Amino acid sequence: MSFQGLGAVVKRLLITIVFFSVAFANSLGQGVRVATAANLQSVIGALKADFKKRSGIAIEPIVGSSGKLVAQINNGAPFDVFLSADMDFPQALYKKGLATKAPVAYAFGKLVICSRQNIGFANWERDLLAPVVKKIVIANPDVAPYGVAAKEALQTQGIFDDVQSKLVFGESIAQVNTYITTGVVDVGFTSQALINDPANKAKLYWQAIDPKLYTPIEQGMILLNRASKNAGALKFYNYLQSADAKRIFAKYGYK
Repeated sequence: MSFQGLGAVVKRLLITIVFFSVAFANSLGQGVRVATAANLQSVIGALKADFKKRSGIAIEPIVGSSGKLVAQINNGAPFDVFLSADMDFPQALYKKGLATKAPVAYAFGKLVICSRQNIGFANWERDLLAPVVKKIVIANPDVAPYGVAAKEALQTQGIFDDVQSKLVFGESIAQVNTYITTGVVDVGFTSQALINDPANKAKLYWQAIDPKLYTPIEQGMILLNRASKNAGALKFYNYLQSADAKRIFAKYGYK
């Protein structure tokens, strides 16, 4: 091969390297859209800031109940990563072929009962039956896994039917938290993340619910098909399984 021919080959090789380098850089820089279960509303901000500091990549959380986010994904919403409040919703999406990998657990949630009133909760089952407690909020069990856990705890203790007339259903844990912190309801069942959130200025009285009373809240995530063109999405997905992310989750009451 002549020097002239060799030079042409090198030139084509350099052009190819530059092209793929630019494409990879663009895929990192396009941002990451994250469908985020409402119970993560407080912790996602800390995760977002830490990930940006470490990677330079911005994520855009879209917060809602897990069930409603699934409906949006099924209808083609442009999300890269789905952080659910359970494993069932992401597993269903994976079985439909809407995810690149099977779901993995990123955290276990904790259910608490809390109020702005100093109810005490020494015996929360009895406290809920008292006439002074008129409104009890839980997340809608049809779309929110924390609502399922709250309903299970009430049923396990044999008081669900007794308090059913007092129940108010929030469309997500975010709405439940608003009802609790503003005093719209007397009592609510929510994620411990609300109690651990430094941004929450409301004084709350609370009690952890015995984990034996409800199915463990194993929270799973998936990379959606759109993420196959977004290297930043894969980096965020891997980051959520790192020791750095787990420390942040623990700070907000997750295991």
